[in-house]
Amino acid sequence: MAKDYYQVLGVARGVALVDIKKAYRKLARKYHPDLNPGDKTAEARFKEIQEAYAVLSDPKKRSHYDQFGRAGDMPPGAGPGGPGGPGFEGFDFSGSGSSTFRDFFDLFGGGRGAEQAGVGPERGEDLNYTMEIGFEDAIHGVQTRIRVNRLAACETCGGHGRASGGRKRSCAACGGTGRGTVQRGFMKFSGACQVCGGSGYSPGEECRACRGQSAVPKSDLISVRIPPGVDNGSKVRVPGRGNAGRNGGPSGDLFIVIEVAPHAFFKREGAMISIKVPITVPEATLGAKIEVPTLWGKTTIRIPPGTKSGQKFRIKEQGAPLAGRKGRGDEYAEVYIVPPPFDNQRIREMMKELEQISGPNPRDTTGTN
Repeated sequence: MAKDYYQVLGVARGVALVDIKKAYRKLARKYHPDLNPGDKTAEARFKEIQEAYAVLSDPKKRSHYDQFGRAGDMPPGAGPGGPGGPGFEGFDFSGSGSSTFRDFFDLFGGGRGAEQAGVGPERGEDLNYTMEIGFEDAIHGVQTRIRVNRLAACETCGGHGRASGGRKRSCAACGGTGRGTVQRGFMKFSGACQVCGGSGYSPGEECRACRGQSAVPKSDLISVRIPPGVDNGSKVRVPGRGNAGRNGGPSGDLFIVIEVAPHAFFKREGAMISIKVPITVPEATLGAKIEVPTLWGKTTIRIPPGTKSGQKFRIKEQGAPLAGRKGRGDEYAEVYIVPPPFDNQRIREMMKELEQISGPNPRDTTGTN
């Protein structure tokens, strides 16, 4: 099945050439191999984008593709006016109707300075960077440095894409209108200027360092502050550290996507922290005060007499920072009873004595021994 080139570029059928070029530039910069070293998926996507753009940016190829669903040379008689072609139906040659003779040739020639709408300042693309941090760093926050591959503003032209770094000069061929005429026998057809491609500016002033793209690939070492309380999937925004803008436009932002490494004994659910704490048989039976670790230091809790395994004790405000507001969640300490060592003779004797005087069998549903 033939590829849907419009879907590849993420544009609708019938969009203007300038929109196709904008979509291509955005995707090409995102999946460029220089910015995705070793990423075979990005490389394949980049080739697919180039293939789609090669067809949709060429009026003749695009027209053929729209008619037959594939790129390639037109079959005999399939051109405008031929069998199966669009012909001239629906066009008012008098110039008085909604469609004109000029509209017909604009359909195939781009026309009206197609590039002109896309030469102004453009904001750079945002970037995502996945970063793994430790469990306690996620709770308390951390200052660190990361290396990011991005498109930085070209230092040679100052991010304007022009050799001088200043304003572009108007195209001498069309006087800056982006329009030109083509002679075909005794007829003249209006369309995009063939010298400047419809931009209205002189094409001979591109910056050699960035080839007119306003930016160059760069590996930046960036210092970032991860705030307290982040969790898996949290995003930290670093303004202006995305890809550089085009033609003097502002840079995009960098978004750091957080992945938190698991802890050896703490568990987290939102702002709630939980931990399992061992207690002895005497502590469970007689009650005790025990020391419990928290992410903010050690604290003491009271174990009441007759405590069972699995009971949970709430420790207020010893959990993770609350998202978007002051304060912290709670920690829950779940206790479990650890039996005494079985190889101690004295303990074995005491356990036998305890067996004789202990209450009803807990497995006896009748309540008798």
